[in-house]
Amino acid sequence: MTSNIVHQYFKKAHEELIILVQVNPIHLKGTELTVAPRGSVSRRELEFDAAIFEDLRMDGFTETSPLEFHLYLSGLAGEV
Repeated sequence: MTSNIVHQYFKKAHEELIILVQVNPIHLKGTELTVAPRGSVSRRELEFDAAIFEDLRMDGFTETSPLEFHLYLSGLAGEV
């Protein structure tokens, strides 16, 4: 049986990069997307500890929508 988990999404914009993070708050796993100029996207699978939400806040990440994350993940989003 699969569980229904509501992921949480965070974003941080640098000068030319956008970093988007998807967090599974139950299993503390997630995906990080780094979007470079001209839209190239690199993806990393991550494991977090219980302090992930505080760490993201301290690093300047803000909550964002799942739509933005999935547009970049699918390659449908435009250039940075």
